[in-house]
Amino acid sequence: MRLRNVIVLALCQAIGMAGPSAMVLLGGIIGGELAPDPSLATLPISLGVVSMAIVSIPAAFLMRRIGRKAGFMLAVTVAAVGALLAAYAITAGSFLLFCIAGFLIGQNTAFMLQYRFAATESVEPQFSGRAVSFVLVGGILAGYIGPEIAQRAQGLLPTLYVGSYVVLAGVYGIGLVILLFMHDIRPPKIDNQSAGRPLGNIMSQSNYLVALMAGVASYGLMNFIMTATPVHMHATGFTLDNTAFVIQSHIIAMYVPSLFSGFLVERLGTARIMQVGALLMIACTAVGLYAADLLGYWGSLVLLGLGWNLLFVSGTVLLTTTYTAEEGFKAQAGNDFTIFAVQALSSFSAGSLLISTGWDNINWLGMAIMVVALAIILLRGRSVEMATG
Repeated sequence: MRLRNVIVLALCQAIGMAGPSAMVLLGGIIGGELAPDPSLATLPISLGVVSMAIVSIPAAFLMRRIGRKAGFMLAVTVAAVGALLAAYAITAGSFLLFCIAGFLIGQNTAFMLQYRFAATESVEPQFSGRAVSFVLVGGILAGYIGPEIAQRAQGLLPTLYVGSYVVLAGVYGIGLVILLFMHDIRPPKIDNQSAGRPLGNIMSQSNYLVALMAGVASYGLMNFIMTATPVHMHATGFTLDNTAFVIQSHIIAMYVPSLFSGFLVERLGTARIMQVGALLMIACTAVGLYAADLLGYWGSLVLLGLGWNLLFVSGTVLLTTTYTAEEGFKAQAGNDFTIFAVQALSSFSAGSLLISTGWDNINWLGMAIMVVALAIILLRGRSVEMATG
């Protein structure tokens, strides 16, 4: 068991997630100031998600060739360049450059989502749930780091918000140093005879589809509501401090359950934890419908974070039972690409739907999606438990 890898990956999760969390908090606000049309305010955030989708498959296959460590280091370096470009874009007043910066920062998340697989590859199979949840624990620190950077460094330099992205680039540099201590993981040599089943055959398995659905639903809804919330709160008169508090609480809630979610999956079973996660996300949308003050938005986003964690961790554990070691990279790439593609769609639509249909309709739509997801999990529960039991 390479415990050092799990610790390194948890720390890098904290550092890597600081970028997207800062982008979620500031991206829509800055985008609204720079964009030629208010409906494009969340485009820089959405392009970060698009980047995740586009890079997810190349990331998996690149790391199959050069190893996990080199791939992770390359992604962090590109993200640091993106943060510096964002700082320059704000100074220059360029919406185009700020969008490109969002794209560069976002690609790191495609690699970061592979952290959980690198963790499972570093431990015995029976400890996969614990490894995944421990890596995600790093997100607790990200809940503090990202919003704190965005908020405290915003006035560090003469142009507002430039300091936030300069400091973020420095934080990425720290992550690069930490990755030097990772023990590299290289996949087994694969030839045409040992390459495993075609991706279509792997993805057509019922348990693979359930795991994929869990990832799509959890990430899609989480990103949909998380992207819209800062823009909605800013438009309705809440301060940046208020919005930072809500986003910070949400990100912490996303990762605090990782202290015990792996153990819960082992003890209570994958299907039950997936069901609880879906119910919490339904509760998030119900609270969101009645949110009128800071406490309402806070409660909705905290429930969103808790539900995301339980659904995503249990879905990841289920996914690892559907492929062999030789099939791992392509199975993971297919899963992550689908998740990010849906996440990109939800991110793109969040700003325009918020403006065109309003906050309540966003929550009604989210509730409908999660009710369908819960129904699928309930129908497939027995099959899921047989696979992970």
